[in-house]
Amino acid sequence: MADEKKSDGKARRECLQGASATALTAMTVPKWLSATAAVNLGMMRNAIPVLGADEGDAIRAEIEKRHDQSVQRLRTWIKLPSIAAENRGMQEGCELLMQMLREAGFGGVWKMPTDGQPGVFATLDAGAPKTLGLYFMYDVKQADAAEWSSPPFEAAVVERPGLGKVVMGRGAVNQKGPEATFLATLHAIRGAGKKLPVNLVLVAEGEEEIGSPHFPQVVRRPQVLEALRKCVGVTMPFAAQDMDGSVTTFLGAKGVIELELVSSGEKWGRGPRRDVHSSNKARLDSPAWHLVEALATLVTPDGNEPAIEGYTAKVRVLSTAEKKMIAIAAKRLDENTAKKGMGVQRWVHDVSWEQALELLVSKPTVNIEGLVGGYTGPGGKTILPGRAIAKLDLRLVPDMTAKESLELLKAHLAKKGFGDIEVNMTGGYDPTSTSAEAKIMLAEEAVYKRHGIEPVMMPRLAGSWPGYVFTGEPLKMAASHFGLGHGNGAHAPDEYYVIESKNPKVQGIDGAAYSHVEYLYEIAANA
Repeated sequence: MADEKKSDGKARRECLQGASATALTAMTVPKWLSATAAVNLGMMRNAIPVLGADEGDAIRAEIEKRHDQSVQRLRTWIKLPSIAAENRGMQEGCELLMQMLREAGFGGVWKMPTDGQPGVFATLDAGAPKTLGLYFMYDVKQADAAEWSSPPFEAAVVERPGLGKVVMGRGAVNQKGPEATFLATLHAIRGAGKKLPVNLVLVAEGEEEIGSPHFPQVVRRPQVLEALRKCVGVTMPFAAQDMDGSVTTFLGAKGVIELELVSSGEKWGRGPRRDVHSSNKARLDSPAWHLVEALATLVTPDGNEPAIEGYTAKVRVLSTAEKKMIAIAAKRLDENTAKKGMGVQRWVHDVSWEQALELLVSKPTVNIEGLVGGYTGPGGKTILPGRAIAKLDLRLVPDMTAKESLELLKAHLAKKGFGDIEVNMTGGYDPTSTSAEAKIMLAEEAVYKRHGIEPVMMPRLAGSWPGYVFTGEPLKMAASHFGLGHGNGAHAPDEYYVIESKNPKVQGIDGAAYSHVEYLYEIAANA
C-alpha cells in the first residue's frame, strides 16, 4: 500500500509539472473561481484520474451554467420544513427528496416505510465497475424564528461579511446544502453528456435529528444490504472547509443517546400528582427537586465528569497514533478561532489546547440539553409542579454501546434511590470508526491535496451521525464525510451555506459541486 501511494504521488506530481501555461491561458475560467483557484485549476486539468481535461472543462462549464438552478433547488428544499421532532412536513419532505433524486438520474427510488418517518432507498446504475454508497437525511432541527435575522424557512440569499453570498435557513448546512450540492454534481455530469464514473447506492432517513431511531429498519432490509455490500464505502456530503479554507477529516464519530428523564408525583408516590399552590411545599415533597437530585448523581459535583457506575469502564484509550494526530492538529488549528466561534474564554479545568482537543474526541459525556417543569413565563405563578422533565444527551466513544450505556444509566438511578424516574430514550446509536487507509479516506485526501489543502486528521468527530449501521455488523464498511465548501450555524440561529464565495480559499456551491466530480472520478480510478 505504501509503495502504491508513493508511485501514485509521483505520477500526480509529474502530471502537475507537465501542465503547460499555454493550456491554462486557453481554458475558459468559470466566473465563480478566484484568481488563485483558477491557477490551481489550470495546473490540475490533467491530474484527475480517468477524467480528461476536455471532459473536466465540459463538466465545469455545465456546473456554472446551472448555478442558478442549483441555488434554486436548495432554496426550494429549505423552504419546505421537514422537522421530525414536530412531525412537521415529513411526508412532503420525503416525497420532495425522492423527486429530486429521480431528476438527478437515479433510476430506482423507493420510499421505505418504518415504525417512524419513512426512509428512502435509491440506486443509480451507470454500468461502472465500482459502486459508492451515499447517506442522506431530509429532516432538520427545530427553529425559533424570533432568534433569526432572516426567517428560517425563507431561504433568503444574503451577503455575509467576509464570506460572500450565502443561503440562510434551517438545514442550509446541516444537511440540505451539501446534499443539494452533490445533486448539482450529478445534473452537471449528465448535462455535459458524460457518463457517471461510479454507480451509486443511496440510503436516506427523516429522523437523524431525533437520534435515528428507525434508520436500521431501512438499511437492514435484504435488498438494501445486498446493494450496499457492493460499495467501496459510504460517504456523506459535507461542507468541510472552515472560514480560512482549511479542512479537517475524521476517522469516525461519537455515538449518542438522546433521552428524557421524567420525575412525577404520580410515579414517585410522593409530592403532588398535579401542580398545586407553592405554599404546600412546607408539607409536600417536590418532584422537581427529586429530579435535580437525580441529575446531580450522574456527574461529579462540578458537572464535568460522568459518574454513572460502569459508564466509562469500556472506553477505549487513545492509541499512540491517535494522540499524535491530536498533537499535530493542536499545532495546525487555531485555539483563539475555536474559542471565538463558541463565545468562550476557557476550556474545562483550564486545560491546554491540545488537551481540549483530546477531550473532545475521546471523552464520553453526560449533558443536560434542557430542563422543563412548572411555570417559566413572565412574573411568578407560585406553584409546586407535579412533574418535571430533563432532556439529556450522552455522547459515546469506542468501545461503548448505546444499549449497554442506557442500561447502566437505569441501574445507576435505581441504585441511588431514583428508580421511579422514567427513562425514555428517544433515539441514539453506537460510535463509528474507519481506518485512515480505507479507500474512501484516501480518495478524499487526494482531492483535498489536489486543491493545495493538507487536511487535518482527527480520530473522530465529536458530534454524531448514524454511520454505525454501515461500520458495524453486518456490513463493516468504511464510512466518512466529503466535500469542499463552507457553512455554519447547524442547530443554531442564522444557519447558512456559502453559494458565492469572496474568499479565494473557500469554495462556493459550484466549486463544492466540482469537488464531488473529482471525488467520484478518484473513487473510480483508485478505490
